[in-house]
Amino acid sequence: MKASIKPRINLDERTPLQEVIPLSTPFVLFVDPVNTCNFQCKFCPTGDRNLIKSTGRWQGRLNFDVYKKVIDDLSEFDQPLKVLRLYKEGEPLLHNRFADMVGYAKASGYVQYIDTTTNGYLLTPDKVGPILDAGIDRINISVDGMSSAQYWEFTQTRMDFDQFVDNIRRLYERKGDCEICVKIPGDILSDTERQRFFEIFGDIADRVFIENFAPCWPTFDVEERTGIQITEGIYGNAIQEVSVCPYIFYSMAVNTDGTVSLCFLDWARKLNIGDVRIQSLKAIWNSEAMHRHRVAHLQGRRKDNHTCAACGQLSHCLPDNVDEYANELLARL
Repeated sequence: MKASIKPRINLDERTPLQEVIPLSTPFVLFVDPVNTCNFQCKFCPTGDRNLIKSTGRWQGRLNFDVYKKVIDDLSEFDQPLKVLRLYKEGEPLLHNRFADMVGYAKASGYVQYIDTTTNGYLLTPDKVGPILDAGIDRINISVDGMSSAQYWEFTQTRMDFDQFVDNIRRLYERKGDCEICVKIPGDILSDTERQRFFEIFGDIADRVFIENFAPCWPTFDVEERTGIQITEGIYGNAIQEVSVCPYIFYSMAVNTDGTVSLCFLDWARKLNIGDVRIQSLKAIWNSEAMHRHRVAHLQGRRKDNHTCAACGQLSHCLPDNVDEYANELLARL
């Protein structure tokens, strides 16, 4: 097998946040090209179209001029952005100018690394060519079944599984310097299917990993919707209670309508802190709204906010833990 068995998130050699907070420049910026999806996955809020309508969340694609302003705004920060993540809630490849988004950010000089996460349905040779040529650094591919029948069960989508695999093989053959990561939720797999996953994707990806379902979406019950009991973290890590969310100290998320969320998991738009159409990214990053949230977390008041209180990302998926440094960081802020 050519691929390494590693999760899509880099868990090794991470910058100790307690040594660098507060950051004048965020490490990570999520930008959502499209907040709709061609799949209807049981484990994702976007997959429940009636639920999304009930929130009043605007549906559509990010205006390209707004996107260019986002990238141009990065020039105001002291340092280049470490990571631009072109995904959040929807299927990013549904945006007809996705390759242009990658190319514009690369040419700006304000972004060091660009990645995306896709369900892979649109990873056809014609589609991926311009994206690779634009210079994307990593493509994370979410596999949602090991057969066409399993895809239908969990995504309500007709998927030609053999063609899907062939498309990933073709992508891998011409990927150049782009890293290809393939991951799947192990909760839906038998032992035989787990072995097949490695056999099929192990030689057509740089990284492969079997994750677990996680209750990461606030106020969205993954266990109830999938019928699967979650007993460990997404990477096989132990479940733990955490007081401080580290993400709000190094990242923020631009929604498809131009509003900015404190959190990349803010699917219901309960944590909006600004709007890039009328504010600069730097002003939002240093805003009083962002500051209030950070202080509240460091003071142990995370659960005063209903959305943050219901977040399973911190207990099941957390790569960083700054709880023991809360008082020290509060003094710095």
